[in-house]
Amino acid sequence: MSFQGWDSVQVKTKDGLKPAIAPVIISASRATDIPAFYSDWLMRRLEAGYVKWINPFNRQAQYVSFAKTRVIVFWTKNAKPLIKHLPVLDRMGINYYFTFTVNDYEAEGLEPNLPKLSARIQTFQQLAKTIGKKKIIWRFDPLILGKDLTVERLLQKVQRVGEALHPFTEKLVISFADISIYKRVQRNLINGGFADYLEFDQPKMEAIAAGLAEINREWGLQIATCGEEIDLAAYGITQNKCIDAQVMIELFPHDQDLMKFLGEEPPQPSLFPGITESGRRSINLKDRGQRRSCGCIASKDIGQYNTCMHLCKYCYANYSEELVRKNYRQKRDINAEGILRDFKNDTAAPPSWQSR
Repeated sequence: MSFQGWDSVQVKTKDGLKPAIAPVIISASRATDIPAFYSDWLMRRLEAGYVKWINPFNRQAQYVSFAKTRVIVFWTKNAKPLIKHLPVLDRMGINYYFTFTVNDYEAEGLEPNLPKLSARIQTFQQLAKTIGKKKIIWRFDPLILGKDLTVERLLQKVQRVGEALHPFTEKLVISFADISIYKRVQRNLINGGFADYLEFDQPKMEAIAAGLAEINREWGLQIATCGEEIDLAAYGITQNKCIDAQVMIELFPHDQDLMKFLGEEPPQPSLFPGITESGRRSINLKDRGQRRSCGCIASKDIGQYNTCMHLCKYCYANYSEELVRKNYRQKRDINAEGILRDFKNDTAAPPSWQSR
């Protein structure tokens, strides 16, 4: 197993045997909302045993085998289309958990193609009842400031959503939008009618943290930041690992192959009769392809840019609405080995906050 978290294998494709990687953990996906828009495609690819992924920076194709996949981490704003497929994943023996973003930007029009907030809350609750609240993490992500979207207003929005969701999860993840340093995001917001955005500074971040800490006295959730350098430990807020070894150890201890990958030793007899001890090998699993402030362990993301029809105004993964709509219209002509065939190249790195 290489440090990236996968072995080299071969997959049988329509064009013959191809070199591939076989990751233990699949991310689905930071680049697009696979549960919302490509659930059927995902199930077909799992059945086929591999997917062809196109690198958005150098346009090189890479085959990804599911032969050794033990966990899929789903990133979504609408898990409803995937729920019907979960029994199949269970029968396949694939573990999974969800990071489910439920924001409240309806009044601002920042997430124009999402279902109504009430419907998203209902889906979140349904999913938690189906798989258990430990397997579903709530994200309010990103937090965005504007002329009328003040710290106080944001906290009211988080509290409104959280009143409905906190009994159905154990964790809330937040991030602060960085806008001005990412020209594409800045352009998308301006074109989307949100030109009065404001940047977060440390006092505003700490004000959010203090407000969340107060609200959370009643909820009792774990709260963490995603990809943020700021230390908010004084407010009881930790730094998150969205693809998290500890979460997997707690959720899937029965999976011996996964535990071996994560460095978990099987229980060993102790010096005292009837008592066993477990240990952990020291393995550096940090995903080296992510930014320094990201705590995620190694995984392979199988999403593609310019394919998410949520069309959120702050999204880094969509370069233009026209291109996204073009790609989405072609979804009935899905390539047998990939999501869609037509992607533009863009070498700009993703911002320090996630879009799903």
